[in-house]
Amino acid sequence: MAGTSYQLDFEQPLHELEERVAAIEAVDQDSPGAREELRSVRKELVDRTRDLYANLDEWQTVRVARHPDRPMFTDYIDLVFDEFVELHGDKFFGDDRALRTGFAKIDEYKVMVVGHHKGKTLKERNECYFGCAHPEGYRKAMRKMEKAAKYGLPIICLIDTPGAYPGIGAEERGQAQVIAESMLEMSRLPTPIICVVIGEGGSGGALGIGVGDRVAVCEFAYYSVISPEGCAGILWKSHDYAANAARSLKLTSRHLERLGAIDDVIEEPVGGAHRDHYQMAGRLKMYLIKSLRELTEKPTDQLLNERYDKFRRIGEFLETPAEA
Repeated sequence: MAGTSYQLDFEQPLHELEERVAAIEAVDQDSPGAREELRSVRKELVDRTRDLYANLDEWQTVRVARHPDRPMFTDYIDLVFDEFVELHGDKFFGDDRALRTGFAKIDEYKVMVVGHHKGKTLKERNECYFGCAHPEGYRKAMRKMEKAAKYGLPIICLIDTPGAYPGIGAEERGQAQVIAESMLEMSRLPTPIICVVIGEGGSGGALGIGVGDRVAVCEFAYYSVISPEGCAGILWKSHDYAANAARSLKLTSRHLERLGAIDDVIEEPVGGAHRDHYQMAGRLKMYLIKSLRELTEKPTDQLLNERYDKFRRIGEFLETPAEA
């Protein structure tokens, strides 16, 4: 289990154990005592990591979902897909770097991949607006998804955004309208669509590429109608109440699965995806291939009807008391 350069405060005991492991590995391990101590500390590290992550609260889960070492869109492109060819531009305004699209292969399937990218360096993050897409990003995604449907290619969407870009320019170019149009178009595209929240799934920015036949969330990602800070700002007039908002929003994968808002939860490695990119990529790849095999066998009419019915069932409520 690899360590990370960025430390979350609640992970401090784990980092202390990781430092102990590194210190023991740095000295001579020929003696039986050193080997035994190394095995003991490694076991304690794995056990404490498993216990900690099994009991994360909602706000801690949000912080893990935002971990800077967590694998991003470009990491999964390298580790999960082959022969990726990026496609640019919306033929209207520009090429949004927060929302990437392109042809790729996964196993024997040729697919269209669409996903948010936050960027890794400061320069790249500024170019990507920290994963907050503009209207031209969603228009680009729509055009590429329509092209995929034309050629019978399944679509895979990797969601990782705190929300759509909230600036004046984005609003002037029709941010809300283009997200609504994207959701409408995705609901009726005659090709399989798989959506996976790999990190943050915030607000309309996530929903803009979130309508699919399978919607999954990685174990320590979150998916919510609004970010905890945004919710706290509205209800309590202060971001200091973000943890309270996170508890109220029921935004973790466990809550979402229980509420029927998603189809699957993709288990992460012990200690989260940021600790083992390769293992996380392997689990995501297995899920995608399994879903593609199931969905590509279905007739188009059945696929569209089941997609429609799935989203119509989300948010059911009783108009009369259950006793009646």
